[in-house]
Amino acid sequence: MTTMNIIGPDALVFGVDDLAACSQYLIDYGLQPVDVTATGGRFEALDGTAIVLRRQDDASLPPALGTASMLRKTLYGVADAATVQAIALELQRDREVRRLPDGSIEVEDDMGFTLGFQVTQRRALHLPAEAINAPGAPAQRAPNVVGVDDAQDLTPRTLSHVVYFVPDAAKAEAFYARLGFSCTDRFTGVGPFLRPAGTQDHHTLFMIETPPFMKGCEHFTFHMGGPTALMQAGSRFAGKGYQSFWGPGRHRFGSNWFWYFNSPLGCHVEYDADMDLHDDAWTAREAPMGADASQLFLLQHREKWAPGGPPPPGKAL
Repeated sequence: MTTMNIIGPDALVFGVDDLAACSQYLIDYGLQPVDVTATGGRFEALDGTAIVLRRQDDASLPPALGTASMLRKTLYGVADAATVQAIALELQRDREVRRLPDGSIEVEDDMGFTLGFQVTQRRALHLPAEAINAPGAPAQRAPNVVGVDDAQDLTPRTLSHVVYFVPDAAKAEAFYARLGFSCTDRFTGVGPFLRPAGTQDHHTLFMIETPPFMKGCEHFTFHMGGPTALMQAGSRFAGKGYQSFWGPGRHRFGSNWFWYFNSPLGCHVEYDADMDLHDDAWTAREAPMGADASQLFLLQHREKWAPGGPPPPGKAL
């Protein structure tokens, strides 16, 4: 039996009502525009994973979900052609599997989300991680190598995960289990964090059970090179006038740093960094949804301040 080595999302495709605003948003977020025209285009991370924008009425798009969500397709990258074929054989038992000219396949999951599967087109990355120095441990930065660089590249490295609002989280989870996704952690009565077999990332998909009228994409996020890059990118983004929604902070499940922003794409958009890795030896945890379970700590963005100046808003010296 072929292992379904699904790596994670290669691209998310949106049909939007304000293409200009959404395009500028993704560029300001840090993604690189590729082949962008008046009808849409790709906005890529360093490894080629991307957000794809099209006009809402573009006839080439899969059908809309029938809610306010603008997400039209989640395109997963897999390890090899054998995995594409294994997925097709599994899913054609109970649904239509469409084979596209580019060699990918397209299906709907049990919640009505359109999915694609292709041999991944990600480019391999060979980049250093953020280095820290800590007492009692060997130095990760040599003497005279500073840890702060105003000129560091803040282009997101790779598409990390997507979060769905779904009307039936148990049914949705069972569908992805057929494709080799395993639960790493779970919020009781809310939904699972799911890791496909081709990655050790804590999750590439998280689902939250909601009423049917809310079905769609809650947020997506790209991995940054470390917490400092996340804070720099988020601060730069906020400085351009984009509204912070949640963060910066650090999650408990997954341990990833986060910073969420409102967006014109009908969902939130996150920066994340330093996610846990798991293999099949991991035992999933479970906790009730709540503030303490959702984050280890939560910070609040403020404008920069220097001692000697007026106190920061809400603070007295």
